[in-house]
This record gives sequence, C-alpha cells and structure tokens, in this order.
Amino acid sequence: MPRPRKWRKVCCLPEQNLFGPLNIPLPEGEPVVMTVEEYETIRLIDLEELTQEECAERMHVARATVQKIYNDARKKLAISLVEGSLLKIEGGDYKLYDEEDADYGCQRCRRGRCHGGKGEQQ
Repeated sequence: MPRPRKWRKVCCLPEQNLFGPLNIPLPEGEPVVMTVEEYETIRLIDLEELTQEECAERMHVARATVQKIYNDARKKLAISLVEGSLLKIEGGDYKLYDEEDADYGCQRCRRGRCHGGKGEQQ
C-alpha cells in the first residue's frame, strides 16, 4: 500500500484561476489544469526568486519534490502559451499557511498584500 501524499504548504490561493487568449473565442478542448502547489512553486521560484531549496522549506516538502512540481508547472505553462489553451488553476494536495507560518513574509502574494488570508483547504 502506498504511503499517503504529504500536504504541501501554500501561502494563498490565486486571485484569478483561469487564463487564456483574449483575441479569440474560448478555445475548444479541455483546459490545461495546473494545481495550486504548481502555481505556488512558480510564484516562489520565478516571482519571489527563491531557490528550490528555499521553496521546499516554505512548502514543507523535499527539494526533489519541489523540482518535480516546478517542472510539471513549467510544462503546463508552455503548453498553454504555445497551443493557445486555457490554463485553469485548481485542486492539488495543499493546505494554506497557518498564522504560525507568518514569519515567511510572502511579499507579492495576495495574503502578504492584504495582511490576511483564508482558512485551510482540504
């Protein structure tokens, strides 16, 4: 029996969860679905400019796990951009930061800008 998946810590949910081309009607086919933890790795590594090790520490997972999540997220972004597909952010195995995690000091996320946040997701 496989061991249960570990919850990944995420600062906050994205303000928008659907992205796509603006100059055409809705594209046909299924959207590319990015999980919330994939979104978080893109935010932490590319926007906050953290290393994969620092990102792993914030998300409470191994560096190798962050590397896999990040590679999957970049692949989905590339598919969405190149093929003009909708990109939808939803689902995953995550929990939002608790108040005890506030010392991470997220600067560019919605939670950091508003000094608040939502409850835990399951």
